[in-house]
Amino acid sequence: MAGNEQGLFSDIEFEKACDELDVPDVSGWEHFVESQGVKIYRLYDETSGLYQYKIFGELDDVPPDVCAKVYMDLEYRKEWDSYAKELFVKECEGRNLIYWNINFPFPLWNRDYVFGREYREMEQNGRKVWAVLAKSIETPSVPERKGLVRVSDYLQSAVMCSNGKQGSRAFMKYFDNPGGNIPTWLINWAAKTGVPQFLTTMHKACRGYPDFLKKKEQQQKSS
Repeated sequence: MAGNEQGLFSDIEFEKACDELDVPDVSGWEHFVESQGVKIYRLYDETSGLYQYKIFGELDDVPPDVCAKVYMDLEYRKEWDSYAKELFVKECEGRNLIYWNINFPFPLWNRDYVFGREYREMEQNGRKVWAVLAKSIETPSVPERKGLVRVSDYLQSAVMCSNGKQGSRAFMKYFDNPGGNIPTWLINWAAKTGVPQFLTTMHKACRGYPDFLKKKEQQQKSS
């Protein structure tokens, strides 16, 4: 689970994210879309003209520990996420940060991110919870590249627990300001299809994770 960085987030931030599994905090949020048992809410951000998103749902055939591993496994993400052009961990000023270069459709420039994340396995309300919090980090150790737009306003959290059966119950919060000269209406329109599409793709990736691990093990044995 490379890329974990301790100390970026407080205990309270983790606890607040985990609380959403039982008591979703959607006061003031707009119910945006619902598909295949997944509910998505959004909140308008006046500063950027964009929306934050909260996602609640279940994966009925994937346990939460597998979801967490898929979420954290950068090597695997490069296989299942076609938008990930570059993705790796870089040590910056004594801290492990993640560099992420995302393919954007022509004629838009690609976006890149430098962010830190923290992973915890927690006990809450008598059950085990897997939680990941992430946010963009500015550092001179990773200068901006020509032909790319650096995303400096990025937040994401993901919290998972058992659904009491064979699957997972999950909460995600997401905000991403891609910057550049993209009209805000276009970004918000793209999010309406992009967020659900990402969840569908990740669900498929979770189901395929055991096969990826077997393939990786076989390659290591043969090398």
